[in-house]
Amino acid sequence: MRKIIEKHSLHWSNKYFAYSTIIGLVLFMMSLYLNNAASDYAWRSASSSVNDIILDNIPIVNVNFIVTTGALLFFIFSALAGLVHPKKLPFLLKTAALFIIIRSAFVSLTHLGPLAHSYIDGTKYFSSYNVGTDYFFSGHTGLPFLVALVFWDHRWIRYTALAASVVFGTSVLLGHLHYSIDVFAAFFITHSIFVIAQKIFSRDYKISVG
Repeated sequence: MRKIIEKHSLHWSNKYFAYSTIIGLVLFMMSLYLNNAASDYAWRSASSSVNDIILDNIPIVNVNFIVTTGALLFFIFSALAGLVHPKKLPFLLKTAALFIIIRSAFVSLTHLGPLAHSYIDGTKYFSSYNVGTDYFFSGHTGLPFLVALVFWDHRWIRYTALAASVVFGTSVLLGHLHYSIDVFAAFFITHSIFVIAQKIFSRDYKISVG
């Protein structure tokens, strides 16, 4: 605990780090608003659903606990990882915000109708983000993979995040919550977003790996 406190004292005493972290937090909150707006637009503009070679051949499984409570637990895990390794915070927040903003843009361009899927409890966490038509690309798959990339130099965080990405990706397919392309494309798009973030937020990235 003392080492963690010392790390925070060291980094927060740096004016750039403090300013950059606050900016990252603001961007992250703005991205959540854009995500909600894009999801609502996709829902109102939804057309009909289409066939999917994988979904058409697997049964519907109730994955409510994994995609709601599981997502909350992973969010807490990611926040704790950032607190334990504070040098990652500015880059983590800004990269996550970039991910959500880009995904929001993709969602606003894709208006497929809702698939028949397992019940999503409206009282659960993040239920407002599971509206049923914000398909491309899968945030449940992409965000954990992004966390793995950001914390690649910390093995236990990397492996946990990669496992979560696979579990969430598999779950949204079993629950018929996403088309298969949403899940498989998420890995490629997320990696591209990470590379872009390295260029745009180069100073924050250097701090995160320093």
